[in-house]
Order: sequence, then structure tokens, then C-alpha cells
Amino acid sequence: MNAEFAPLFKLGRAERLQLVADLWDSIAQEEVELPVPESKRLELRLRKQRHERNPDSGRTWDQVRQTARGQDD
Repeated sequence: MNAEFAPLFKLGRAERLQLVADLWDSIAQEEVELPVPESKRLELRLRKQRHERNPDSGRTWDQVRQTARGQDD
């Protein structure tokens, strides 16, 4: 842990969560294009093509959430 940030770890949970949200928002506002490796771009293209060939093969967000919560009856 960076000693410079040690006081931040003493904040309450709600304050730390707000700090995280504020930091994330400040990053999101920056108009910087993050590099995406070509291998990741290729994988995304392949996944999109597979989905377009068989759209019913995917799952809805509700289905994913239910599985994650152990509610996949």
C-alpha cells in the first residue's frame, strides 16, 4: 500500500465507495482512446460473427444474473 494513500483507507465504507465512484467518473470523462490489442479485436469480431449466425445461442442479462445468483432452475 502506498503510504501517501493510507489516510484514505481510514475513511468509512460509504466515503470510500463515493471516492471510488468519483475517481471512476473522472477517468470516464477523459477523452483518451485506450489501446485494444489486435488479438482482442479479432476475438470480438469472431464472437459477433458467431452471434449473427446463431442469435439464439446467447443468453439474456436476466439469465446470466440468475445463474450467477444460483437461481438457474
